[in-house]
Parts: sequence; C-alpha cells; structure tokens
Amino acid sequence: MFEQTTNETIFTWAAPPLKFGVGALKEIGFEVAGLGAKSCLVITDIGVRNTGIPDQIEQTLVAAGIKTEVFDSVSVEPTDESINHAVAYAREHNWDCYIAVGGGSAIDTAKAVNLLTTHPGELLDYVTAPIGGGKAPWLPLKPLIAVPTTSGTGSESTSICVIDFLGLHLKAGISHAKLRPTMAIVDPLTTVSLPRQVTAASGMDVLSHALESYTSVSFDSKPAPEDPTKRPAFCGANPISDIWCEQALRLVGKYLRRAVMNGRDLEARYQMSLASTSAGTGFGNAGTHLPHANAYPIAGAVKNYQAEGYPEMPMVPHGQAVSATAAAVFRWTYAGDPVRHLRAAELLSGQTFTATDGSDALAHVLTELMTDIEMPAGLRSFGYGEEDLDTLVEGTMKQTRQLAVVPRPVSREALKAIFRESL
Repeated sequence: MFEQTTNETIFTWAAPPLKFGVGALKEIGFEVAGLGAKSCLVITDIGVRNTGIPDQIEQTLVAAGIKTEVFDSVSVEPTDESINHAVAYAREHNWDCYIAVGGGSAIDTAKAVNLLTTHPGELLDYVTAPIGGGKAPWLPLKPLIAVPTTSGTGSESTSICVIDFLGLHLKAGISHAKLRPTMAIVDPLTTVSLPRQVTAASGMDVLSHALESYTSVSFDSKPAPEDPTKRPAFCGANPISDIWCEQALRLVGKYLRRAVMNGRDLEARYQMSLASTSAGTGFGNAGTHLPHANAYPIAGAVKNYQAEGYPEMPMVPHGQAVSATAAAVFRWTYAGDPVRHLRAAELLSGQTFTATDGSDALAHVLTELMTDIEMPAGLRSFGYGEEDLDTLVEGTMKQTRQLAVVPRPVSREALKAIFRESL
C-alpha cells in the first residue's frame, strides 16, 4: 500500500516516432506523403546545405509532387534575430509541414518557426520565466520532421528550443510538449563529413545530456503540482529515462574517441548517432541541470572566442560550453547521490569505482576524455577571468528550468566556486 505524500508520484515520458539507420533518409518522401502534406519548407543552414543533403530532400519531395523550398539562413547557435528572420520567411506561405535538417541550431529554429507561424506573439512570450512570459502554446502546430546531421543535440527527441537573446547576452529556452518533432529520421551517413572539433563538441553535448539526466533529482522527491497542466517538462530522473541515459553513457565512452580520431569510422558514427538519440530521449523527459544552466551565460556573454571548425564569429559551441564546468559540477553534485555518480563513471569508462574514489571518480573520467579529444581546457580558453564570475553566476541563476532538477540546493556561493574552479 502506497503512503500518502505531498511529493510527486507521477512522471511523464514521451518521444517522437523514430526511423533510424543507414539509408533512413531515403524514405523521407514516404513519410511526408503519409502526413498528407502538399507543401513543405526545409529549414537548414548554409554549411549543411553545402553537403547536398537538404537539396536531395527537396528533389525527393518535388518528385513526389510536394511543393518544397529550402531556407538555408539558420544561424549556428541561433539568436532571436536569426529566428525572427526565419519566421518572417516562413510566414510568406502557409506551409503544411516543416523539415529541419542539421544540428540543434536548425532543429531549434524549426521548432520556433512552427510555434510562431501557428501562434501570435513573439519569442519572449513563450520563454521560461523569469526571463520570458512562460506562455504555453494552445493551438495545434504543423507536423515537423527532424533530420539531425550531428551526433550531439538530441533536439530531434525533445520539446525544448534554445535561443541566444542578443540584447540580454543570455541564452534561454522554450519548453513545451507541442514543440516535440512529429518524427525523427536519424541516418548516421549524414554525420560522416562533420569536422573533427565539431564531432568532439557534439559528442560532449551527448555526454552532458546523459550525465545530467542520470544524476538529476529523482522525480518522486519533488513537490507534486497542484494542477497537472503545471507539471514541468523536466520531471527529474525516472526509470525509463535512466535506461536511455545508461545506454548513451556506455556508447559515448566506447565510441566518441574513435569518431573524433577518424570521421570515416562508420561504426563509430553509427553508435554515436544512437548515443545522441538515446541521450536526447532521456534528457527530453528527465531534464538537464547545472552544466547546461552554466552553459547559457558562458555562450551568451562571449566576446572574441573563435571555435575551430565553426563559422568565423564569436561563439562558444554548445558542447564546449556544457563541458567547460562539467568536472567541477559533478564533483560538487556527488554528495547528492554518490552511488549514481560512481555508476555513471563506470558506464562511461568501463572501470570499477567504489566510495573510496569518491567525488573525484566521475570528474577524473570526464577530464581524461576531454583531454583525449582536445576540448578547450577551462573558461579562460573562451576569454573569461575572475572578473566575469559574477556575470556568469547571475546568468545561471536565471535558468530555473535546469535549476529545478539539480541534485543539491544551488546557491550563488556554490556557483561562484564552480566557475572559479573551471577557469
């Protein structure tokens, strides 16, 4: 007999239908036709378009009698300005469906386009409070098929859209179940041409998704909402998400180094695509916590950093931003659930750890992996110093969606120590 409690007793879990495998992209015409769509807008960026993948999709759909155009002006690490430009373009026609082709930038942009072409208002109306208005979509959205070309973001599985608000010097997100793609088509062949450091950063994003979800506060240790409609999208660690996160951790530990060292290693690309989708399926329900909360001000306040393999513009790629404080974060969160942190270190490394290894176990495994794939060593690599700590702390404290599932109470003092350790 279950005892009555004021804690949450329910967790929610959802994921889009998935078509996964080598050659899966060839069947996209069949899927769009199955939606009954007569017109489709393909949303991508110029780098991905230069691979030829979006144009192949366009040709397939046109041959099937579906009116199709390609919008290729997505910004890498999308901003409010670039998304508004995409929305204005999409509003010129009444599209039956959307196809997002690319990494998280393209998929998140497509989610925002879908939202703002079916609903009134602007981006900040829907962004999570206190940064935005926190308004929930109330009308139907159009079908959205996500075709990831990186093994990293997992956005093809999630209900989350992240935006860099230029005027605020801060990243923030929109989160609602209606934003989740209608279908994800994951073809590992689309990732083979990824540059080395893009592969590394994307892989660290996969790892961070899995680790954060796996170590997030348990769903049944949170207060139950008075209104079921107010139950957050990030419900905390739960038995179903755990399974996906464990698979992702094993695969990243075994295959990320191989994918970075040899991009033509198709087995490594296949398994990293599987890891990305697994981690996205996990964190899209359990939720990410402090490394992602820290990453938003790290990326939003950068001034001059130029990342290898990315467009020539000041930016910290998301995978680099989330990994920059990861070792310090997981050393600090260890006390919240030592057993789970040690298990995560074992899954990632294939080694055995005990309580004697303590908080250093997972931090050491992370640092060793990041060194092997040549990730930037510390926040100073991005141009940050001691004088920036208060700005970074304040930016993190605004990320309420992530802070709600951190396995320890978060204070400004703790955050400042984490950022300082990560310099």
